[in-house]
Amino acid sequence: MAMKLFQIALVVLMLLINLVSPLSTWADEAPHLSKHPDYFVGQKVVWLYKARADSDNVQRIPAEVVKLGSKQVQVRVRKHNNEFVNRWVNRDRLENH
Repeated sequence: MAMKLFQIALVVLMLLINLVSPLSTWADEAPHLSKHPDYFVGQKVVWLYKARADSDNVQRIPAEVVKLGSKQVQVRVRKHNNEFVNRWVNRDRLENH
């Protein structure tokens, strides 16, 4: 009887751990938890791209918001061969389109 009760308690504990652990990964992408709610998934933006941090040349690249993180935004950018690539970008390097 005690062994059966221990097995049930162990199963319940494992289920609770599995339910709680994904919540921490969702928190990084949830838009309502973001400090900057000015961007949303699907929004057209302009990425202010610099090839190097010390470069004065800033390229304005059209992009689309794919994911919202707590510190960065993932954008989809069209390459020269018309393929798309996703890049994580700091929020201060984006402008509304």
